[in-house]
Amino acid sequence: MTTKSRAHTRAGLAFSLAALSACGPSADAAPGDDVEVGPETSPQEVHNTLTEAERAEGWRLLFDGETLEGWRVFGREEMSEGWAVVDGSLTRVAGGARDIITVDQFRDFELTLEWMVEEGGNSGIFIRASEEVDRIFEGAPEMQVLDDPNHVDGGDPLTSAGANYALHPAPRGVVRPAGEWNQVRVRVQGNQVTHWLNGQQIVDYELWSDDWKARLAESKFTEWPEYGTYPEGHIGLQDHGDWVAYRNIKIRELS
Repeated sequence: MTTKSRAHTRAGLAFSLAALSACGPSADAAPGDDVEVGPETSPQEVHNTLTEAERAEGWRLLFDGETLEGWRVFGREEMSEGWAVVDGSLTRVAGGARDIITVDQFRDFELTLEWMVEEGGNSGIFIRASEEVDRIFEGAPEMQVLDDPNHVDGGDPLTSAGANYALHPAPRGVVRPAGEWNQVRVRVQGNQVTHWLNGQQIVDYELWSDDWKARLAESKFTEWPEYGTYPEGHIGLQDHGDWVAYRNIKIRELS
């Protein structure tokens, strides 16, 4: 993984801002259980809002589409100027943005959102992030956000879009191209974690199981014994040096 230059980031910003107004959720859902992706959106809907049905089901917004309220830099009390609201999206716009987290913490939940990256872009969605570690990835599992065809990590299913980064692989052909929105659903309940991408269930794993421990032992995460051990924590978004936008970030807590 490498960080692009500011010039490249500015170029990606211009490319993707144009795409923001042109792109929306477009893929048809496949039949069966895989179609469940959480609160639905369509090009006709106003983004970053909740329907009455969603409110009744316990969903709430983590991003209102207008402000950065509810977010801050990992390990700090303030928010970074490297993240901004652009066309109703929570967007990484400048160097030094840093990883950000929700102010609130969550134990068991369903999270839905949409993301878009520039060509070759890289980011990630962290779950149960704890500030007891120095860097967010030392403690929090990550759902990879990536432009697979144009990034070296896209050549390995373990580090491709939708994967539980470096531990559980994602299938081929599910992620949409750079400049298009991808729909995510993550369900975390007890030890069980499941990822959906664009309506398809792609990853399912059990924290602290024998399989988890075996995969962990073969990974770089053995360097950080706290990794994946926290039963609750923040939702995090990764600054990996590339332009990325998020919208329709919604969560409901599970009992």
